[in-house]
Formats: sequence, structure tokens, C-alpha cells
Amino acid sequence: MSKPTETERCIESLIAVFQKYSGKDGNSCQLSKTEFLTFMNTELAAFTKNQKDPGVLDRMMKKLDLNSDGQLDFQEFLNLIGGLALACHESFLKASQKRV
Repeated sequence: MSKPTETERCIESLIAVFQKYSGKDGNSCQLSKTEFLTFMNTELAAFTKNQKDPGVLDRMMKKLDLNSDGQLDFQEFLNLIGGLALACHESFLKASQKRV
């Protein structure tokens, strides 16, 4: 069997991170609000520490929770990751355009 590609390893990592934080409050297929906050404060600490508005994480959770069940399933979690990746990509593009 061949070793996983970089992209395959990234997908495995996303799944592992989701599973690391989900299930502590009961449902291993979803992140509760508490699990989401723990994830954000641990895995994305630089982002959360730079927020001046204490309600930003609550609003993020509500916006990501497309089915309004008070939890984030893996698809909703991926929407967060995708949004953050897109914002980072756009930031890198702007920074590289300023250097030219």
C-alpha cells in the first residue's frame, strides 16, 4: 500500500481533530457548544485571543449551525475550516500583491 498523499493526510487530520473534541458531551458525531468553544480556544487560540468582542464565538456557532440543533456536525465543522482557509488564502494573496 502506498503512503498517503499530503492531501489525504490533511483530510485525516481534520477528521482526527473533529473526533478529538466531539463526543465529550454525549454525541460523538457532533460538537456541542462547549466542545466547539474548547476546540476554538485550543486549536485556534490565536484567532480567539485577537477577538475583542466576547460574543463572537457564540455568533459563529449560530451561523455555522445550519440546522439550528445547537451542535455542529462534521459538515458544519468543515464550513468553519473552509471559511478560515479561504480568509487565510485571501490574506496571503493581498500580502503578496503588496510586495509586487
